[in-house]
This record gives sequence, C-alpha cells and structure tokens, in this order.
Amino acid sequence: MIPARVRKPRDKAKVEAGVLLVERWILACLRHHTFFSLAELNAAIAGCLDRLNRRPFKKLPGCRQSQFEAVDRPAMQPLPLESYVYAEWRMARVNIDAHVEVEGHYYSVPSSLIHTPLDVRLTATTVECFHKGQRVASHMRSAERGRHTTITAHLPSAHQQYLAWSPARLIQWAETVGPATAAVVAAILARRPHSEQGYRSCLGILRLERAYGPARLEAACRRAQALEAFTYKSVQSILKTGLDQQPLPERERVVPLPFEHDHLRGATYYHEHEGGL
Repeated sequence: MIPARVRKPRDKAKVEAGVLLVERWILACLRHHTFFSLAELNAAIAGCLDRLNRRPFKKLPGCRQSQFEAVDRPAMQPLPLESYVYAEWRMARVNIDAHVEVEGHYYSVPSSLIHTPLDVRLTATTVECFHKGQRVASHMRSAERGRHTTITAHLPSAHQQYLAWSPARLIQWAETVGPATAAVVAAILARRPHSEQGYRSCLGILRLERAYGPARLEAACRRAQALEAFTYKSVQSILKTGLDQQPLPERERVVPLPFEHDHLRGATYYHEHEGGL
C-alpha cells in the first residue's frame, strides 16, 4: 500500500470521483431545501444516496448497489461486541524494584522480569505490560506522578527465592558512606508500604557519591536527617546548592512554662470577678 500524497488529487482518483458524484447527486439536489431537524436531513440524504447507488453504470453492467451485493456484502463480518479502544505502545525496562516507569508513575510487574525490557500498552484507563507477546501485568492507569501501583505478588518477597537486592544490602551499602546516610536510606525504606518501592530513591542517593564524594554525601544526609527530608530530591538539592557545606541550624531550645504563674488566671478568675464587672 502506497499512501496518497497531501494535496495530490491524482493519487486518489477514484475517491475524488466519488466525492464529485456525491456533490452532484446529493448536495446539489438538496442545496435549495431548508431542513428543521437532523432526522429530516438524514432522510433526504438517504433518498438521494439510494437513487445514486441504483443509477446504472455507463460502461459496466449493473450499478453500485448490485456491485455491493455481489462483492462487498458476502465479505462483510459482524461488528465487534466491544467498541474500539485507542491505545499507545511504549517500551519500558523493569528496574530492581520490580516496577516499570510510565509517564512518571510506577507499576509493578513480576520480579522475575527485573532488567527485562517490556512492551507497555496504554489506554485511557489501563496499563498493560507484555513480555514476548504475553501479558504479564495489568493495572488501572494513574496520573499521580512519583507514586506506585503495586501488586504484592509481584514483589521479590512474595517468592521463594530472594533477589540479590534487599533492604539490608542497601542499608549496609549506605553504612560504608556514614551513619547519617544509612539512617536516611533506612527511613526511606521504612516509610513505604513495600520496601521495594524505595529502592530507586535509595540507589539514587547512594549514586550521588560518585559526583560529590562520600564526605559531602554524608554531610547532606545529616542535614536531610535534621530536616526530616527523607527523599532523593531533597538530598540532591542540598548537594547542588552547597548547603551540605554550611553548619547545621541549631534547634531552638523550648522553655516550658511553669504550671502556676501570677499572670495565668484561668476560667475561674472571671467567674469570681463577674459581679464586679
């Protein structure tokens, strides 16, 4: 099949001829009529269309209607029971957390497919993942960026054989940088419903050591720990802005008020002096 070029009527002569016939035998016939409803207009078009289809060919036997009955109708099949659903296809690679990223959201797939490229089919409501033509996961589509949609059975902990990556391994790696880094990694893993959902953030933090060195990463994690900012973006921002090289802000000492004080009156004071007001 060779597609027709834009604005080249000769590339689609039969189609253009059909348009010309419709203009002459339908539009021209109805151009002076006034219609007051869509149903009335459709009825008039149907009459003109039937007359055009039954008009005999000049050089061939029969008419358009007879050709349709002889050639097209026997080849026709019933319409599908379900309406056509528009879909887009993407390629996504499964990360160590057994999730694929699609438009900023993370969807789980079986952990046996980690590091495997998958075909992802996107519709308005669903996300389907395929491996070698077989569907391996299906989720409701979500527009929440940075969030996870997880099926527990997909995660490594749901299988008999554990994968090489685990929370203990990530924390042990972080401890080689420093205690603050290990504390931040542990906090990220603990704050997720499934620890695997925090693997990406933890790996991102640990890989910052390549660009900034262990000393700066540890200092940035100390500041993040003080601010309770347990995210990859927070640690990265601290390093980018150089806040890790600034002294940590001192926490203000909160002095508790005494339980009894001459200036603290309470509700009973007003009841006792109510008569004098």
